[in-house]
Amino acid sequence: MRKPDIKINDIWMSSLGRLRESIDFPTPQSQSEMITVPGRNSPIRYTEALGRVSYEPRSFEIILTMLGSREKYNAMVSATVNFLAGKLCRVTTIEEPELYAVGTIECSPVYDPLSCSDGDSYRYHTDETVIAISPATQPRPYILTNDFMPVVPVIKTTAETSFSWKVGKDSFSKTVSAGTWEFPEMELQHGDNSIVIVGTGNTTFRYWEGRL
Repeated sequence: MRKPDIKINDIWMSSLGRLRESIDFPTPQSQSEMITVPGRNSPIRYTEALGRVSYEPRSFEIILTMLGSREKYNAMVSATVNFLAGKLCRVTTIEEPELYAVGTIECSPVYDPLSCSDGDSYRYHTDETVIAISPATQPRPYILTNDFMPVVPVIKTTAETSFSWKVGKDSFSKTVSAGTWEFPEMELQHGDNSIVIVGTGNTTFRYWEGRL
């Protein structure tokens, strides 16, 4: 059985002699603002008006402890405060090492938790998704699989390449020369996203997946 641990940036706290006593890592709440319009029986909800659900910043707390004397504990807490206080950090739990959260860590030199109130709503995959596609002289559909967070991929082409795809009921097409490109309209949704590609060069898609 693995010991409870937490990694902040690239350092596991256990390697510093700190033990993770507890972590409160709740799912962020959705933004639920709405406008009441006279004459309507139901309000206009922002989540519906924008076509997607938006989320509040993620808040979480981490309590660290250690074995040893109070004097040693105080010194370790002071070192942790100097190392982390006010820093924008990547936070990973040992239970889900493939994901990390991003937020500003706040702490004080007493037995209080490390806390974050401005974390990104989504947690990101530790590894970037990279999909390399060989030349296709005839139009061919390719599937880009994405986690829950919508994301726009960075595309690198080595020769003129044409793309066509759909988002909902809307159809799009682009033809570009060799280079690195981002198309805001090519927003990958949760699940399988089909993109038709034709070109004589290699094409590479790169994107960071995320989930709540």
